[in-house]
Amino acid sequence: MTMFKESAASLARKPRWPHALAWAALAALILTTAAHLATKPPPMPSFAAVRADWQPSEAWLTDRDGRLLDSERVDFQRRRLAWVPLKDISPAVRTAVVQSEDRRFWSHGGVDWLAVASAVRARLTSDARASRSRGASTLAMQLAAFLDPGLAQPGQRDWRAKLRQMRAAQHLADAWTHEQMLEAYLNLVPLRGEAQGIGAGAAGLFGKAPADMNRSDAALFAGLLPSPGAGADALARRACRIAATSDCAAIRAAAATLVSGEHAARADPGLAPHLAVRLLDKPGKRVATTIDRRIQIAAIVALRRQLAGLGADRVRDGAVVVLDNATGDVLAYVGGVGLQSTAAQVDGANARRQAGSTLKPHLYAQVIEHGWLTAASILDDSPVQLDTASGLYVPKNYDRSFKGPVSVRHALAASLNVPAVRALVIDDVQQFRDRLWALGYHGLVEDGEYYGYSLALGSAEVSLVEQANAFRTLANLGNWSPVRYHPARHLRQVPPRQIVSPAAAFIVGDILADASARADAFGADSALRLPFWAAVKTGTSKGMRDNWCVGWSDRFTVAVWVGNLEGDSMRAVSGTSGAAPVWRDVMLALHAGRPGKPPAMPAGVEVRPITLPGTREPPRREFFLAGTAQAVMAAAPATARRPRITSPVSGSVYALDPDIPPDRQRIAVTVSGSLAGYRLILDKKPLGDADAGQQIMPRPGAHMLALVDPGGRTIDRIRFTVR
Repeated sequence: MTMFKESAASLARKPRWPHALAWAALAALILTTAAHLATKPPPMPSFAAVRADWQPSEAWLTDRDGRLLDSERVDFQRRRLAWVPLKDISPAVRTAVVQSEDRRFWSHGGVDWLAVASAVRARLTSDARASRSRGASTLAMQLAAFLDPGLAQPGQRDWRAKLRQMRAAQHLADAWTHEQMLEAYLNLVPLRGEAQGIGAGAAGLFGKAPADMNRSDAALFAGLLPSPGAGADALARRACRIAATSDCAAIRAAAATLVSGEHAARADPGLAPHLAVRLLDKPGKRVATTIDRRIQIAAIVALRRQLAGLGADRVRDGAVVVLDNATGDVLAYVGGVGLQSTAAQVDGANARRQAGSTLKPHLYAQVIEHGWLTAASILDDSPVQLDTASGLYVPKNYDRSFKGPVSVRHALAASLNVPAVRALVIDDVQQFRDRLWALGYHGLVEDGEYYGYSLALGSAEVSLVEQANAFRTLANLGNWSPVRYHPARHLRQVPPRQIVSPAAAFIVGDILADASARADAFGADSALRLPFWAAVKTGTSKGMRDNWCVGWSDRFTVAVWVGNLEGDSMRAVSGTSGAAPVWRDVMLALHAGRPGKPPAMPAGVEVRPITLPGTREPPRREFFLAGTAQAVMAAAPATARRPRITSPVSGSVYALDPDIPPDRQRIAVTVSGSLAGYRLILDKKPLGDADAGQQIMPRPGAHMLALVDPGGRTIDRIRFTVR
């Protein structure tokens, strides 16, 4: 019993601290494990993966020599440009960023423990001077937050969030080099507005490449990092501290410019915005085009000068397209130049508008090709009324006058409307519509009956690009091929097609280059006349809404449109005062030092001297398709013409006068041509001989008057109405 008591007493006297220590160690282990798990950072990607995943928000358009024309924003989450390698970033920027954000960057392993201690001391002692610093956040910690935004969620500034950042930074430092971390930081850092990274920041905020930034730029760039949205004064003060200079006048001025956004407006050359929208669709895509930057600028300057001179109260918009005749390369594509446009985003080069008289050359080429007319054939420029499914069609000339008998050369060169309609009657509306489709006018989706005879005067809607390539087909003697926006090496070659015969295309080109033939309409020295050979055609649509000038030299085709994209009419603008001056300026720029040459006459064309009695045109030498030449071209005598009813005109409406007895009211019938044996039939009842000067006693209603030949065949038929 005594021994047992002694043993119990000895146990009671043994210390208990090993047990407490063990429990404390276990608790510490549990807490450490919990803290480790609670602060476990997300996995960090490799540097190679970050670079591979980088996607610029922009796509870029370059000219044929690789020079930047324009850029287009494709991704609207952030504005960032191509990844910039560290070697292409100014050393001044690298130094300023490290000095202001993480002075011991090159020596620590992702976490600056001295800075951590300083931050803790500042927090415990409320050191105001220390609290103005960026604290313990290193470049590696900020980079980790860029790579995984969950590490820096708004409102998460507790110890757990900071520890997760620190651990992520250590992982980065273990896997990446310091150079890689700095490069990634400078490319990922968010800047003012939507800009992200040194590429977008240098271009948009400083108007420079990253390699060209100087010490002042570097100080301002580093000054942006703590507060990208800071005002000019706060930014200048911060940049002055970083630059460690007492003379801050230049930095203050630069800060004011940066905040104003002036450089952002100049960073993009903006030479082809409409083409950029058309061709750029993928972020980071760099699209090479056939555009020649020099020609593009010349076209912009010419169009801008003309629109400014005309004034926005007359016309606000315009477009220019320049093609290389041989290749179809688009050398200039100007969809608009802004100025006082109210629809500046609309692409004027690709928008479809009424063609006006610019379709006439294709019509005359077709009828000449078929041998139905020659350049010397006589057409009657006199009033005409045509019965159509939609009513009476009465074409008129631009100046509302008539010239009488004129040759095809004069009719086309002077852009007379009535002879063009007569030529379409000789041709066929459907055939002409099909020819236009073959030339690339793919806006003509209806059949010929839909357009009717007004198609000769350009009632259909076409685009400027379509116009340019159709005229380029004439320049290439009828050989059509598609236009090219990209260098040939990027394209599948499309074989050319012969749409117009070489002889007909040559003759039409010669007519359009004849300044004498168009002198009556445009004057002897208009904007259409160049100091070298060039063929050209103008056009104005109904209601003065569109004005065109399209023409070619031996090397280039230039197409110009001016008008108002919203569709309102122009004021006091004609073919020679609207689009033609732009066409002339661009042509002169294209041929500076190298004047254009006339084309060689192709096979199948012959030249003959002709006279044109009965017209105002003097004798001349004329081009003909082989076998169609005539020495004398004159209007056929009435007796040689096909008999037809000339009055009443089909579609006419007559109203009886209630104050005159009905039996005293008559409608005279006139018929042209040799009429021996021909008879008139009114409403299927004989009216009498056609050459007897018949009269009709009008009765209310619709009537049919027919002319029949001696064999009983109907030669002509007209409809009229009496009310």
